[in-house]
Amino acid sequence: MQATDTTSLDTRSLQREAALTALLAMLALSAAASALQATGEPGRWYVPVTLAVFGAMLLGMAPRLPEHLPHRRVGDANRVTLLRLFITALLAGLVFERIAALAWFVVAAASAAALLDALDGRLARRSGMASAFGARFDMETDALLILVLAALAWRTGKVGGWVLASGLLRYAFVAAGLLWPVLARPLPPSGRRKAACAIQVASLIVCLAPTVPAWAAGVIAVGALAVLAASFAADVWWLLRDRTDCPEEGLR
Repeated sequence: MQATDTTSLDTRSLQREAALTALLAMLALSAAASALQATGEPGRWYVPVTLAVFGAMLLGMAPRLPEHLPHRRVGDANRVTLLRLFITALLAGLVFERIAALAWFVVAAASAAALLDALDGRLARRSGMASAFGARFDMETDALLILVLAALAWRTGKVGGWVLASGLLRYAFVAAGLLWPVLARPLPPSGRRKAACAIQVASLIVCLAPTVPAWAAGVIAVGALAVLAASFAADVWWLLRDRTDCPEEGLR
C-alpha cells in the first residue's frame, strides 16, 4: 500500500510540473508565432495551426508520461525536446504559407532543432533521468520534424510530392504494426537508425536553402530517402526473422 501511495504521489507531482511546463511553452509559442505573423508573411491561420500542432503532440504524449517514473521532475532533457517541438511547430505552421521570404528563417530554425537533437539525450544520461517516456518523446519529435521539413521542401517546388515519403515512412511503419503485430515489437538500439534520421534531417535542410538549385535538391532528397528506406527495410527484416528475444529500444 505504501509503495502504491508513493507512486501515486510521484505521478501527480510529475503531472503537475508537466502541465505547468506545457502551459508556459504554449504561451511562449503563441507569442513567438504572433511575432512572426506580425512580419506580414504568414497568414491569419498561422498562429492557430502552430498551436494545434504543438498541442496535438503534447496530448498524444500525455498518456505516456507515467513512463518517466520514478523521476518526479520533467528534467532538462525533456525541456530541450520540448524546445525542439516548439521549433517544429513554428515550422509546421508555415507549410501552407508563403515561405519564400522566410526561407532562411526556415533553414536556421530547422538547423537549431537538428543541433538540439544531439543535446537532449546527453542531458538525460548525464543527469540520470533517462526514461522510456523521454526516448519516445524524442523519437516522435524527430518523426514530426522530418515530416514538416519534407512538406516544406515540397512546397518550395524544388522537389515533387514524392519527398513526403520521407516523413510518412515512420507513420506507415507504425500503422503496419497495428495491422501486423510482429512489426510492433520493440527494436534494439541502433546507430544505423539514428544516422539515417540525422542524414534525412540534414538533407532536407540543405534542400530548403534558397541557394540550392532544384536539380541538386532532387538528387539530395532522393539519396536521403533511399538511406531512410533502407534503414526501415533493415528494421522490418530484423522483426520478421524468427526471434524469441527482442530487446527494447534503448533509453536515450
